[in-house]
Amino acid sequence: MRILVLCTHNARRSQLAQALLQWSLPAHCSVESAGTEPAEQVDPHVIEVLREIGVPADGLFPKSVERFAQEHFDLVLTVCDGAREHCPVFPNAARLLHWSLPDPALGSELPEERLQRFRDVRDELLRRIRTELLPLLGMG
Repeated sequence: MRILVLCTHNARRSQLAQALLQWSLPAHCSVESAGTEPAEQVDPHVIEVLREIGVPADGLFPKSVERFAQEHFDLVLTVCDGAREHCPVFPNAARLLHWSLPDPALGSELPEERLQRFRDVRDELLRRIRTELLPLLGMG
């Protein structure tokens, strides 16, 4: 089972989804993430909110969607509307799925409010993985 998670910058939502999926799925499943306009680095808040719940964050880094364009995936999941609109076609994807999630970097700059937005997106991703994705893949 191979899954690709896409977002515009591959710095926040898709990185959270990649780590949470890899943590939630059996070891034989492979999860990658990429962006249509990859950032320089993963947002540090992603690492922080993953570590809060014991999810490994090692090895996360932004990648371009072009890197995976010719590969086969059982599922391509977009987690932001921009990536859904500007994503290249994946003819080798068995299934496409879209989750419209808010960008946790947008909003108040107060440190605790910003961190809480990252937690909210993390928790929403976990909820959707458990209630939507695992049953869809026959694993829940």
